[in-house]
Amino acid sequence: MANARGKASPNAHTQRRLFASSAGYCQNPSCSEKLFDEADGKRFFIAELAHVFAAQDDGPRPNPELSEEERGAFENLIVLCANCHTMVDKASGAFSDSMMMGWKRDHEQKLLDLFGVQKFDNRDTVRDMVEPLLIENRTAFEMYGPHIEQANNPESGAAERWKRKVLTIIIPSNRKVLSIVDANRHLLSDDEKIIKERFRQHIDDLEAFHIEEVRQDSSRFPVEMENIYKD
Repeated sequence: MANARGKASPNAHTQRRLFASSAGYCQNPSCSEKLFDEADGKRFFIAELAHVFAAQDDGPRPNPELSEEERGAFENLIVLCANCHTMVDKASGAFSDSMMMGWKRDHEQKLLDLFGVQKFDNRDTVRDMVEPLLIENRTAFEMYGPHIEQANNPESGAAERWKRKVLTIIIPSNRKVLSIVDANRHLLSDDEKIIKERFRQHIDDLEAFHIEEVRQDSSRFPVEMENIYKD
């Protein structure tokens, strides 16, 4: 998803925030195209980062008052499929900055509605929401994770299957869980608040590894999350 526009390009942290905010779908509400796909055993991204206000003064929707850093900030970028990115830049007069920012806000709200994110007054209700997601992720890990025997055979396809499970199941479910827990942090114990932040760091590291392919040590899933909100 990166582009080469100097300081007007988002840094790695901003790219992860943008991908997370898209949940893997084009943020144009009339499109909602999946931003990653697989064909002939190969995995590929069609996600592109579009500037709301142009990265350069001669680009679509220019705003000379913005600094380079502001042009590459999270607030000035939206995640689109390749077709929608081309459309909004080639016909920029039909796609104002306010319209594109509205797309981003509407997409975020749509995801919150989809995730069923609400603020509740009891722990049991929150637990009922997060438990199926945690079980789904644990099952995917146990069946396809890098610890399984087939993962040691590069010809087995196990690594690619695991990668696909991470992108299509684990990362989206992680984000759903975190959204629900953040909305209901008032019901967390002090120890659980620490566990939640460890979980947030794990998500960030996992996305860096599997989305940006940053090859570095990452934090492990905090096993205590399995019992979050469980009395």
